[in-house]
Amino acid sequence: MNETNNSGADRLSRRMERGCAFLGSEVAIMAGAMSWVSERNLVAAMSNAGGFGVIACGAMTPALLDAEIAATKALTERPFGVNLITMHPQLDELIAVCARHEVGHVVLAGGLPPKGSLEAIKAGGAKVICFAPTLALAKKLIRSGVDALVIEGMEAGGHIGPVSTSVLAQEMLPEIADKVPVFVAGGIGRGEAIAGYLDMGAAGVQLGTRFVCATECVAHPNFKRAFIRASARDAVASVQIDPRLPVIPVRALKNAGGELFTAKQREVAQRLDESAVAMAEAQLEIEHYWAGALRRAVIDGDVEHGSVMAGQSVGMVTKEEPIADIIAQLMTEAADALRARAA
Repeated sequence: MNETNNSGADRLSRRMERGCAFLGSEVAIMAGAMSWVSERNLVAAMSNAGGFGVIACGAMTPALLDAEIAATKALTERPFGVNLITMHPQLDELIAVCARHEVGHVVLAGGLPPKGSLEAIKAGGAKVICFAPTLALAKKLIRSGVDALVIEGMEAGGHIGPVSTSVLAQEMLPEIADKVPVFVAGGIGRGEAIAGYLDMGAAGVQLGTRFVCATECVAHPNFKRAFIRASARDAVASVQIDPRLPVIPVRALKNAGGELFTAKQREVAQRLDESAVAMAEAQLEIEHYWAGALRRAVIDGDVEHGSVMAGQSVGMVTKEEPIADIIAQLMTEAADALRARAA
């Protein structure tokens, strides 16, 4: 019996080898960067448990990121990464902060990397991880020198694209998995799914929603309760009301906050009509709105009017538990799945 168990664990270890070597972690599971949630406590706990934590910089100033990285380093000696938003007006300074702290991995999210950003990150000694929503963009990013990619499906929480994880994985892994390590994200809640994507050629996976109810997560008890109560169909995508305002949809638990966002879009669109605001400024305002709405839910516990960003895997979050237990369960499920397939 133990022999067959070990064979599943051995298979899992072999399939995760490339991802672990790239991240410097024991298991090839990245924690998705969630604003206000992925801060020093959760990031350090994730890395200490053998996974790979990622600080969500979001709208932080360089000084705030500097303090957050220092505080995380005080809690773990293991590797962790920093997620930077490409449209941040101080991106260059944030990259410099990461370099000063010798952060090993920088994740760029929210669009194509601006000119010079990849080179600046690499000059600071860090590996660059980017999101690739399409195969064409993935190939372009690989040519431009990124070290790894995340392909994230629309089942994920927060900002999403229009294509499901399973379709992206089928389309992209056979084409790019041999070129750079690829981490699959979006809607993953159990180890069987992890095993499936590893079998398809992924180097590892990224999960966010599954870790929100970790005991080490600082999210408000109301926020965690909302996750535990929710089912997959409660996590819905926001609606874009004006085609001129290219608002990337956001997946969150449905509440009054969704209606508030619709009203916010109308207000910004009207100011565009009146030429009272420039397009780039309008987009930034929407991003700041999300950051504020998310803070209201995560930190203040206003889960009715704030934004409770969650992926469709939220139905698999059933209790609050230590992050090490979550990872252990995922790994057991993945190993058992690989063992069963080999039988």
